[in-house]
Amino acid sequence: MAPSKKAGKKVTPAAKKSGGQSKVAKADWKEGFKKKQVGVSDMTLLTTISNESINENLQKRWTNGEIYTYIGSVLISVNPFRDLGIYTDEVLKRYQGKNRLEVPPHVFGIAESAYYNMNAYHENQCVIISGESGAGKTEAAKRIMQYIAAVSGGQDSSIQEIKDMVLATNPLLESFGCAKTLRNNNSSRHGKYLEIMFNERGEPVGAQITNYLLEKGRVVGQVENERNFHIFYQFTKAATDDQREAFGLQGPDAYAYTSMSNCLSVSDIDDNKDYHDTIKAMQVIGLTPEEQNEIFKMLAIILWLGNVQFDENDEGNSTVSDTGVTDFVAYLMEVDAAQVQKVLTSRIVETQRGGKRGSVYDVPLNPAQATAGRDALAKAIYNNLFEWIVSRVNVSMKTRAAHSQVIGILDIFGFEIFEDNSFEQLCINYVNEKLQQIFIELTLKTEQEEYVREQIKWTPIKYFNNKIVCDLIEERRPPGIFAALNDACATAHADPAAADNSFVQRTAMLSSNPHFEARGAQFLVRHYAGDVMYNVAGMTDKNKDSLIKDLLDLIANSGDSFLQTLFPDRPDPNSKKRPPTAGDRIKASAGALVDNLMKAQPSYIRTIKPNQNRSASEYDSKAILHQIKYLGLQENIRVRRAGFAYRNTFEKMVERFYLLSPNTSYAGEYTWTGDSKSGCEQILKDTGIAKEEWQMGVTKAFIKNPETLFALETMRDRYWHNMAGRIQRAWRNYLRYRHECARRIQRFWKNNKEGIAYAQIRDYGHQLLAGRKERRRFSLLSYRRFMGDYLDINGQSALGEELAAACGIGRENVVFSSRCQILVSKLGRSSKPSPRFIVVTEKAVFILVTQQINGQVQTTLERKIPLVTIKSLAMSNLRDDWLVINGSVSEEGDPVISCTFKTELVTHLVKLTNSNANVLIGSTVDYAKKKEKRAQIKFIKDETVQRNDVYKSHTVHVPSGEPPNSVSKPPAKRKPGVVRPITQGKLLRAGGPEKKPQASRPKPAVQPLPGRSSTSAAKPAPPPPPPAPTASTNVSSSATKTKPAPAPPRNVAPPPPPPPPPRQPEVPRYKAKFAFEGQEGEMSLKKDDIVELVEKDDNGWWLVKKNGVEGWAPNNYLELVVAEAAPPAPPPPPRKAPAPVKSAPQSSVSADAHAKPVSVFPGMAPANGSAAPWKKTASSGTNHSDDSPASSRPSSSLASKHPPPVASKPKPPVGAKPGAGPPKVGAKPPIPAAPRPPAAGNGNVRVSVMKLPTAPGQVDLAAALARRAQRMADD
Repeated sequence: MAPSKKAGKKVTPAAKKSGGQSKVAKADWKEGFKKKQVGVSDMTLLTTISNESINENLQKRWTNGEIYTYIGSVLISVNPFRDLGIYTDEVLKRYQGKNRLEVPPHVFGIAESAYYNMNAYHENQCVIISGESGAGKTEAAKRIMQYIAAVSGGQDSSIQEIKDMVLATNPLLESFGCAKTLRNNNSSRHGKYLEIMFNERGEPVGAQITNYLLEKGRVVGQVENERNFHIFYQFTKAATDDQREAFGLQGPDAYAYTSMSNCLSVSDIDDNKDYHDTIKAMQVIGLTPEEQNEIFKMLAIILWLGNVQFDENDEGNSTVSDTGVTDFVAYLMEVDAAQVQKVLTSRIVETQRGGKRGSVYDVPLNPAQATAGRDALAKAIYNNLFEWIVSRVNVSMKTRAAHSQVIGILDIFGFEIFEDNSFEQLCINYVNEKLQQIFIELTLKTEQEEYVREQIKWTPIKYFNNKIVCDLIEERRPPGIFAALNDACATAHADPAAADNSFVQRTAMLSSNPHFEARGAQFLVRHYAGDVMYNVAGMTDKNKDSLIKDLLDLIANSGDSFLQTLFPDRPDPNSKKRPPTAGDRIKASAGALVDNLMKAQPSYIRTIKPNQNRSASEYDSKAILHQIKYLGLQENIRVRRAGFAYRNTFEKMVERFYLLSPNTSYAGEYTWTGDSKSGCEQILKDTGIAKEEWQMGVTKAFIKNPETLFALETMRDRYWHNMAGRIQRAWRNYLRYRHECARRIQRFWKNNKEGIAYAQIRDYGHQLLAGRKERRRFSLLSYRRFMGDYLDINGQSALGEELAAACGIGRENVVFSSRCQILVSKLGRSSKPSPRFIVVTEKAVFILVTQQINGQVQTTLERKIPLVTIKSLAMSNLRDDWLVINGSVSEEGDPVISCTFKTELVTHLVKLTNSNANVLIGSTVDYAKKKEKRAQIKFIKDETVQRNDVYKSHTVHVPSGEPPNSVSKPPAKRKPGVVRPITQGKLLRAGGPEKKPQASRPKPAVQPLPGRSSTSAAKPAPPPPPPAPTASTNVSSSATKTKPAPAPPRNVAPPPPPPPPPRQPEVPRYKAKFAFEGQEGEMSLKKDDIVELVEKDDNGWWLVKKNGVEGWAPNNYLELVVAEAAPPAPPPPPRKAPAPVKSAPQSSVSADAHAKPVSVFPGMAPANGSAAPWKKTASSGTNHSDDSPASSRPSSSLASKHPPPVASKPKPPVGAKPGAGPPKVGAKPPIPAAPRPPAAGNGNVRVSVMKLPTAPGQVDLAAALARRAQRMADD
């Protein structure tokens, strides 16, 4: 027997391990307002076990509004006859996921137990609701369906549709199958077994209803103060006008079948509201309007048939009193009116002789026989209509998907004892006897027999076994009551009275049974619920339950196809086989029901009716005591207290709870190698359950108290929670690891994203050159990045704002800006480079010049080249800085530019023109000097050129550079430091990764679960991996120590001696050829004085230093002192020769030639015709870091940022001061206002940089500003 419910999910907080006092929860003042428990909620805890003590406990609880009480897992329900408000959604949620010990007794608790056990144990469940009529069985079944529909989950529309249909069957079948009786205003006059199918996820996917024994006799007759089925009163009171016109419908008082009992209304029943609920239920189930109309048409036929009355003529035969009624019945049935009258007033009888057909006679019927035929037709139509509705509901609720388990709910009529009990009561009481037998078999008899079979210590309990009563009714040998009825019907089938007399004679043979007593025209049966006296009159006719041939022919001739559908089977008149009787059918149905219930794990609800007056305050102690006795509640309590609450086979026990013992499981795998019985014992011992709480049988394990089972289930649920917690901890550690890694990557990216963007542009510049141009060494430095805006125009510096205003670009983004030189040609003179500013935006290239206009130094726009006019960019294949922008021919020609950042400038122009500008590289460059005049510049390699290229007469002399296929050198690696661990927490143990992990318990071999085949067992575990090497032999990024390299072998030749330390760079020294009298800022010299050169300038004055003092001196007064040659350095160690580099082609390049795009790398688009490979460029307004180079040439701190004005050719030295008359030497440059910073490296050495010459007529801006500052200071 499966447990009634899973363990609760409440977890008691563990006590402190430190030994200190545990924290006690604060008391809640609301506990004083909680409802106090009255009596005991589980009657297994009663101090005295007797029927009287049970009755007293039920009375206390019922009076206090507690209608539910447990006997173990059996629920006792006492009908309150009032609404207690205990079926709300709030109450329902309290029982969801709880076992029966955590919450008060309730029908929701039984529903939760059945639903949980189905999902947990994968076994079919059934809820058997028993009790007498009016005890509340139908209400309990409705609440179980309500609970299952609420908790079964499933968001799919089909699943929700099934739920709605299951709930809709309640009002629909109540309307057609329930009626008011003397004991119950909503008495079920039929039995039904509802099966709800569930998928593996516990979601309802279908349902099926089985109908049992509709009380069809109620259609044609009721006792005083009872009513017909509810649907007749709903239909006649609330029908629409169209229905009334179509069916001639009137009020319930106009029809004999609804008014003969003088009870048309019930105080607590609203027929109008119930009618609309019935219509809504039909719509939910899926009945079409046409089907609904046919159903109501059948009801109208039945009502009008009841109004057909018969009179007796002179011959004693029947005649129809009002032919208008039969005419309307014929209209509704769509048959001939004369045929209706003939069938109702006469009968065709066919005689047989020797198995052959004889004569056919038309026998008239008397009024009593005609009334019986009329009523038989009405009952048959309603019974078949009800069966059709049930089958139609099943069609709508059929399973939509595969189902694995079923929950069945049995709602069947209770035990009935009336003053006049006939065949219907015999069948109803027989079914209740069968249900009681199931209860006895599963809870009393089978349980005790199992204890004996399993050799369990047990005290036997006496009980009444009602099998003898079931045999009395259903047995064939010796014949029981149903067999006697069948024999009587067979021998005297033509005469009902003779058949009844034959049955009375046959019942005399049953007198040997102590539970049967024959009393003439009556007989008594001692049922488990009491003695019932049955009347024999009419039993045989009810047992035959068949329509005469004339009525069947009338239906077959009907034009209504739906009416014919209700009678699909017609008996074969030539068949020798006896058709099944009503007794045969109910016996077969009861047998099938018992078989279905025995295949499922049952849950019991025993309902009790407190009084016969449906009073909410009357407790009939005598009547309830009688129900307590025949329900066997006392025996049930004794068995529950003396027995074991749970038992299961060793195999299933181990399969369910093997996780709770470390000896039987490892990481969720079953590892026990012994038998299942020893495995069960090991589990129970390891879980700490007392020995007296369990016993081992021959094939099963028994647990005494349900609390023990709940504890096991709690531990099992907690096991998975613990496993989930361990997985969650590992997952959280992993997430922390990922987040930390992501943060480091993001931090690195934020710190380097701008530089990365610049580096991407730089790399693209390498691809554009495509190995066709030699490179300058400085262009390949690792920290050389394409910064773009070197004049900081986007940063709105003083110079940047001046240049932006001159260009007229406003706040337009500047992509590139730098100083440069442009080849300027004057009339009658050769071209020479002149300093300029170049600014590139997303629309145009701007070339600006600084010059003196009207006595003021101004920077003006000299030329603007729109990007759309640029056709190509021409460069040489040597390491020079020259670039020609070939565009649309204009009066000004193509600009020839010398720029230190020429590769970066080309890269930006290619990108901005969407790769429309081709990059042309060759030994000569062709350009448009003027609109109609073209010229060429030759580039030749000249090793005598020391540093930069030299331009002279359209020829550029260039020293050798780096190979054409050179790329930027990788950045220098940082010095390795202590690596901080990635994660925080316990993922890395204290002490670092080099600490050996603690030894864990070795994993045992996985074993197949008991009862499983070997093929379904888990595969053997793979061999354990070899032990991981210690951290001292691993190279880990988190290690703080490194292992020294091993010593070299002794047979290896010693390495060559290291070279001597490099000589300190010598400062150029000069000797004075003449004496020179210097002024302020000048250096006074005597002949043969030795000075150190600090900086050279093109205006004829050099900055020199003597005895730590700097000053300017004329260069024609000085001569170089030749230093002694340094000793040669030792030869370097041999190294592998580099791969041969293919030289760039030395062909001439013309601006008019359309060069084909050059492929950069395999698999990439050509450099000259493809977009740049970057996806994101650096923000133009970003402030560059300090380590980013702003210029490729260092400058002295005393030198001006702007080149000084070019002086005229130097004159022979004279002693006159500069500015007084014609100067003999070049003009002295001004002293910078800023203090001189300390020199780098050797204190006596300064880096000297040659200044670019100034074009004739151009004034140095810095010099002019310095002179103005000097004048202001003098003033």
